[in-house]
Amino acid sequence: MFSHNKRLQYTVRVSECNPALANLMLEQFGGPQGELAAACRYFTQALAEDDPGRKDLLMDIATEELSHLEVIGTIVAMLNKGAKGRLAEGVDAEADAFRSITGAGNDSHVTQVLYGGGAPLVNSAGVPWTAAYIDTIGEPTADLRSNIAAEARAKIIYERLINCTDDPGVKEALGFLMTREIAHQKSFEKALYSITPNFPPGKLEGDARFTNVYFNMSQGDGDMRGSWNQGQQWQFVSDRNEQSAVDGGDGMPSVNLTTEEEAALNAMALRTQSEPSEDPVTGAELKAGTQGGDPMNRTPIKPM
Repeated sequence: MFSHNKRLQYTVRVSECNPALANLMLEQFGGPQGELAAACRYFTQALAEDDPGRKDLLMDIATEELSHLEVIGTIVAMLNKGAKGRLAEGVDAEADAFRSITGAGNDSHVTQVLYGGGAPLVNSAGVPWTAAYIDTIGEPTADLRSNIAAEARAKIIYERLINCTDDPGVKEALGFLMTREIAHQKSFEKALYSITPNFPPGKLEGDARFTNVYFNMSQGDGDMRGSWNQGQQWQFVSDRNEQSAVDGGDGMPSVNLTTEEEAALNAMALRTQSEPSEDPVTGAELKAGTQGGDPMNRTPIKPM
């Protein structure tokens, strides 16, 4: 059950209208790293969670993300207020109105004309929000790692938005939202490491033959060694011959077919085989011939 408090979690103070900035703010309203995506991600995880502690954690943060959605959406609406009224009431002459909404930069004119200066569920490029942003897989150790990464990405977007405005009230509100991303990362990381063991994700152990192997597949200038590929826990493999057929087989695919399947497959291969000795004239060559550029020295076809 949810109940709404009309007071925002953080007070929004906007110094002046700025439709272009409002459009950028939509990235955290209806974008992949935005607050709606976060709220839906954690809410759906909470519904399926069987651990009481993690369930409570996820529901708390999911609900807070909805409050953040309200804050960022309010910023969008406040930044659009002046332009919204002027455009809706036709205060400006047609040409002036057109210049005012197209001169603001980026796609703010789309937000003004299509959505009346509101806060639509789109990102800053106008792409509609989609449930495809929710990457929950139903395994706590995997989902918590994904949640940590999601909060990190959201923090970076907030940093970039802060760098796009000199409005002190907007910067303060964005700074609060950015800081809450840090707090959520800490909570998710604590929850992850309270699960023992938590790596590798899931129940099954990996194949011991390959768990600690590092394949140096990209070789040349720029090769680097570090804790990610050297030390006692790593077997570093650079030999190209040792990078293929690592299972001990010949590296060639095979499949067992029934007699009927093999006969049908051979018939198809025979019907569709290419003849290497053939050199047929192609449409591209005929076109080249009409322009006098036939590299095959064939007689060009005269245009009708």
